[in-house]
Amino acid sequence: MRLVFAGTPAPAAPSLRLLAASDHDIVAVVTRRDAPLGRKRVLTPSPVAAAAEELGLPVIRADRLDADVTAEIAELRPDLGVIVAYGGLVREPLLSTPTHGWINLHFSLLPRWRGAAPVQHALIAGDAATGASVFQLVPELDAGDVFGEFAMDTPADATAGELLATLAEDGARLLADVVSGIAAGTAVATPQEGEPTYAAKLGDDDGRIRWNEPAAAVLGRIRGVTPEPGAHTTIDGARMKVLAVTAAPADAPALAPGELALHAKQVVAGTASAPIVLETVQPAGKGAMRAADWWRGLRDTPVAGS
Repeated sequence: MRLVFAGTPAPAAPSLRLLAASDHDIVAVVTRRDAPLGRKRVLTPSPVAAAAEELGLPVIRADRLDADVTAEIAELRPDLGVIVAYGGLVREPLLSTPTHGWINLHFSLLPRWRGAAPVQHALIAGDAATGASVFQLVPELDAGDVFGEFAMDTPADATAGELLATLAEDGARLLADVVSGIAAGTAVATPQEGEPTYAAKLGDDDGRIRWNEPAAAVLGRIRGVTPEPGAHTTIDGARMKVLAVTAAPADAPALAPGELALHAKQVVAGTASAPIVLETVQPAGKGAMRAADWWRGLRDTPVAGS
């Protein structure tokens, strides 16, 4: 089939690479425009744009799928549109432009966690299982019939970034199988079942650590917002990023929520239940460091605030 692929971040690149290696013809890759990154704000291609150029595929850079983009895609006469985390909505008439419409690889077990940040919300909520789904794109958000999905146990200590990287690789294989099924006329989509939940894009406040929550919830939030938007707390009124955490050993002292202590050369922090261990932190104006090294540089015992 003639495919149009739309995607932007790194988790979309495995799907692009796998489809490019298939018998199908990718006639265009749609991705968001180059964005300024780093302290010097250097214009940088999206990971999908970089992969497409490496593969020798034509690229359409657009932040919105407007009338001009629709006309450009229509001229290519695509059989199927494939979207993986593009970062924008596909509306009519573009939705109906490919012969078979558009399919979407989404990193959740639909209808749970429709929306922009499914992996992050799954970790914050403490979901025991996660996975990916490939569904037919429809005007309603992530509500189309599902062609296929896979489920997996949520890793106990994975961050959102790590879990998303795993789902991206496994999801690419699922997506490729669905595309082949549509080409062969054997793919069957079934309606979603269950009550939908929604995963809105995370903001800075989602990364604020709530020390008065139980340890499992604190760990889930920190891992769910890592690497973006990032977990943070305040120490004596100054903001500090928390980059890596683990559960505390059974002999760790009981601490009040937000109370910090050094135990067996590890910095432990109190929650509403058991304490947790701060492994890596980044104080304001400094680079990332081991929490124990940060602790040794302090004059007074700190207390973490919300």
